[in-house]
Amino acid sequence: MDKKINLLITGGAGFIGSNLVEHFLEDERVGLVRVLDNLSNGYIENIQEFFDHPRFEFIEGDIRSYETCLKACEGIDKISHQAALGSVPRSIENPMQSTEVNILGTVNLMYAAVQQKVERIILAFSSSTYGDHPDLPKVEENIGNPLSPYAVTKAAIEQFADIFGKTYGLKWIGFRYFNVFGPRQSPNNPYAAVIPLFIKAAITNADIKIYGDGETSRDFTFVSNVVHANSLALFSENKRSWNQVYNVSCGAQTSLVKLAGMIISMTKSKSNIHFQEERIGDVKHSLGDIMKIQDLLDYKVKDDIEIGLKKLINSWI
Repeated sequence: MDKKINLLITGGAGFIGSNLVEHFLEDERVGLVRVLDNLSNGYIENIQEFFDHPRFEFIEGDIRSYETCLKACEGIDKISHQAALGSVPRSIENPMQSTEVNILGTVNLMYAAVQQKVERIILAFSSSTYGDHPDLPKVEENIGNPLSPYAVTKAAIEQFADIFGKTYGLKWIGFRYFNVFGPRQSPNNPYAAVIPLFIKAAITNADIKIYGDGETSRDFTFVSNVVHANSLALFSENKRSWNQVYNVSCGAQTSLVKLAGMIISMTKSKSNIHFQEERIGDVKHSLGDIMKIQDLLDYKVKDDIEIGLKKLINSWI
């Protein structure tokens, strides 16, 4: 029988991270799931149920500390790096903090991984890296100019990953996530994502607020697809798949006004839609090409937006 791996998940108390924790604690190929999180953007409630699990460990710590990263990587075989400060508006309000966490924190972790001889690291990139490039769907090789400090930080760590692979021999796989949604995604965060905000409003029959004319579109990606991609990447033996950037999406486009209509219908809500001024730094349209990840990692869409919304709404009601 193959040796079970020890896995570190940074940001494991966050929305995506906690879904990964749940999945890998059930994966017989994984002997240990260690979480590193400073709880500034994640919630202890997301991982509370795992504390008594014999294969779970939690370190409360910050990736901005190299020594903390070094300790967290000790005895680890592979890493899924999800810790970050998301949100375009937050990065506009505080570009220093986003830069420190997303760039310095990721460099700390990658260098700690090199020093501790970690076999492989999975990196959470972002579709915001495509910036002002006009083509749809978005293909990995064609990126434009970033439109926000957040997008700059995510583009920068892609370049750092490339250099770490060439300079230190670090094996990595990077995922440009497209608007991920699902269970454990809080609507109460001041920088909450659009889907939990829309669902919360719909359930309470409150106004649903849309920035812009409602025609802004996104490739909304249910979290099961992200978990699937991470699992494939952590265990891929296809050497051609390593040290590559991939889109993680459903390959489908949904406008904000259509999204709001779907949620109102599914929740039987009496909410009204109100349009507000468009936000600075937001990309107008986003749609991910998934041919590369299908080819090199054998990725398949697990749940499309409609199925994902139904699952999420059912978990709320």
